[in-house]
Amino acid sequence: MFDFLKGKSKESKDPNATLISPVNGKVIPIEEVEDPVFSQKMMGDGFGIVPSDGDVYSPGSGKVVSVFPTQHAVGLELDNGIEVLVHIGIDTVELEGGPFDTLVKEGDRVTPETKISTVDLEGLNKAGKKNTVIVVFTNMDQVNEYTLNITGETTRGTEIGTVSSK
Repeated sequence: MFDFLKGKSKESKDPNATLISPVNGKVIPIEEVEDPVFSQKMMGDGFGIVPSDGDVYSPGSGKVVSVFPTQHAVGLELDNGIEVLVHIGIDTVELEGGPFDTLVKEGDRVTPETKISTVDLEGLNKAGKKNTVIVVFTNMDQVNEYTLNITGETTRGTEIGTVSSK
C-alpha cells in the first residue's frame, strides 16, 4: 500500500558507490581467488586482495549489517543499498575467531577511513590458510553495474572501482 514511499526514498539515494581498496596489497579479479565458491561467483561478483598487512578497512561508505561470531567476515550495506561481504582469508571460518579482531558492531556507520578488522597474517600462515581478503556483492539482483578499474599492487584508500544499484 505504501510502496510509493519506498520508491520515493530509493530515488533520492545516489545509485553509484565508489569502491576503495580496504587493505594494502595486490588487487585481483574475483575469478583469481583460490576458492571456487568465490571465484565462480556463487556468492556474487567482487574482487580479492592479497594483503601485505593485517589492517582491513571498509571498501565504501555505509553501515555494518552483520558481524560473524568467528570474526572472519563482516557484512556491510553501502549507502546505495548494495550488500557487501568482506571475507578475510580462505576457509578461515574453521579458525573460530583465532587470528581476527573485529573492531565494528552491527549498526555502526562506516567509511573507507573506518578500520573494521585486524588479522594476524602470520597466524593465518601458521594455520595453513590463504590470507586473501575477498569483497563480494551478495545482492547481485540489485547491482546495475560493477567495474573494477585497478588490479595489481595498490595501497589502502585507493579508488579501485565502482558499483551502482538498480
